Amino acid sequence: MTEVITVALNKLDADPNNVRKTYSAEGIAALAANIRADDYRLLQNLVVRKGDKKGRYFVVAGGRRFAALKLLAEAGEIAKDYSVECKEREGEIATEISLAENIMREEMHPLDQYEAFDVLAQRGKDIADIAARFGTTETVVRKRLALARVSPVLLQQFRDEDMSFAQLSAFTVSDDHERQVTVWNSLPSWNRDPQSIRRALTEAMIPATDKRVQFIGGLAAYEEAGGSVKRDLFDDRNAGYAMDGALVEKLAAEKLEAIAATVHAEGWKWVECSVTAPVGFHSMKRHYPEIAPLSEEDQAALDVAQSEYDALAELIESGMADDEAEAKLADVEKRIDALDTRTEGYSPEALALAGAFVFLDYYGRLSIERGFVKPEDADESADRVEGAENLPSASGAAKPSVPTMSHSAALIEDLTAHKTAALRIELANNPDVALAAVVHAMLLRVAYPYNSEQSALQLSLTHERLEPSMKDAESCKGLSAFTDLAENYGHHLPGDPADLFDWLMEQPQDMVLSLLAFGAAHSVNAVEKKFTERKRVEQANQLGRALKVNMPDWFETTGDSYFKHVNRTTIELAVAEARGSEAELSVRAAAKKSEAVMISDRLVTGSGWLPVPVRIAPAVAEHEVGAESIAQNA
Repeated sequence: MTEVITVALNKLDADPNNVRKTYSAEGIAALAANIRADDYRLLQNLVVRKGDKKGRYFVVAGGRRFAALKLLAEAGEIAKDYSVECKEREGEIATEISLAENIMREEMHPLDQYEAFDVLAQRGKDIADIAARFGTTETVVRKRLALARVSPVLLQQFRDEDMSFAQLSAFTVSDDHERQVTVWNSLPSWNRDPQSIRRALTEAMIPATDKRVQFIGGLAAYEEAGGSVKRDLFDDRNAGYAMDGALVEKLAAEKLEAIAATVHAEGWKWVECSVTAPVGFHSMKRHYPEIAPLSEEDQAALDVAQSEYDALAELIESGMADDEAEAKLADVEKRIDALDTRTEGYSPEALALAGAFVFLDYYGRLSIERGFVKPEDADESADRVEGAENLPSASGAAKPSVPTMSHSAALIEDLTAHKTAALRIELANNPDVALAAVVHAMLLRVAYPYNSEQSALQLSLTHERLEPSMKDAESCKGLSAFTDLAENYGHHLPGDPADLFDWLMEQPQDMVLSLLAFGAAHSVNAVEKKFTERKRVEQANQLGRALKVNMPDWFETTGDSYFKHVNRTTIELAVAEARGSEAELSVRAAAKKSEAVMISDRLVTGSGWLPVPVRIAPAVAEHEVGAESIAQNA
């Protein structure tokens, strides 16, 4: 039996047999707004059954509509005994009716939504009114109305289920219907993902992620200079596209030229700037900064400053420092930096004959490369300084004081021990790279007996235990995995070492290569102690790149593994680098370091961010690293 009846709102109760028990407050408020916009009428009647008390009814289906009506009554917009049209059904099938209403429903097709919203927009309704009328967000309305930019041909393709909504949405970055259809037809079926569609449609536009846009200060700076922007509502990963490529180039050039003028003031014969790295500049002859020994007085001052730094860093790391320790540490760092700048500089001859390049590197970072000699000036240049290829590129100018991350020697040793453990297990699982690494180490000794290069492999074969360098060895994933691998190989090797050679001769090559990798992995050492050779550290990074080591697989930055061991400035800079400036503010607001550590742990854990010592550094020459440091401080 189904009968339409009228029931007073205050005679209705929620049905305990309704399968849907939970409604969001936002959803109820949105539906109330929809009912209000339609003169407090329901588009669909409630379904009810007789209640336990005479004259009362349970709402079997339509719980959210019922809740929205009660919300309107509580606000005084409708009477508490407001008449509600209901369909009465038998109580025995209440659960089945409730389940059917909640499951057997189908969301409105996106194009049907678009057409409905578009009709209202054509009648003069603004987006906020349309959103309120249909109980949705303004963003959803904008995204649906954006489909007006898409060719009717492609809209029909979507209706016919020949493309996904994500593909359809990608076409909204363009208003050119003919171009849209051409792109769809030209892309092969396997390459019609949204990113490929957007890329094909925006070839003449410059995305917000472009390194030139980022360098000039983002789209905000571009817009402030009068540039027009096209935004893609369906792409949450960037803020849109710059439409005036010439303006972007002009703004980037002006900023580079301003920096180039500062570099030119150092005394170079010439300075050239560009948004990309100059072609072939590394093949040019080059002057490098000359190392000048410190005076006895300056060297003594540097030794004292470095001792002070280590002592303060140890106190801070152990939690024994006073409130002024971090400020003292910052002052010591400034003294060390000031003294370091006196140890190197370019000769007057180099400045008179050579020049510098100012450009953006592959990642969009400012790079300043000094000391290059043009071919026409090469004959005038004195012999290139030999043996200084790997010295940092720098001018004699004092570096401006900026906050930098600082790590005690003990913490660097701990972090690089984790890095070494990861390198070892990865090398043990990669015989091809291990073979190359071992041969590399051998040839450095036999083919290049007088070279200064070093291998990260301590082949003799030397094997140092990593546990003494770690603060919590039991938590190290790399150590645990390597121990498991060692136990596995132990089950295969002969018990008597006298039998090992004959046993190896009987094994297939892949087994021998695997054992070569396993043995070589024991010798990997990227642990940085106070007097570690930098070239061994750099070769360890080279090894890590060859192994494609993903350090977040092996080390996680947490309060225990990192933040409680560094000072407040380093904590703030680390969080800013990992999560942005807003996250940094929440750390800065913490009253105590322990609170800052707890907040940082919550913000950074799971982000994949790593402290510099534990990272596998990218393939950048040491003199480029120096240039980057100068560029960042410029």
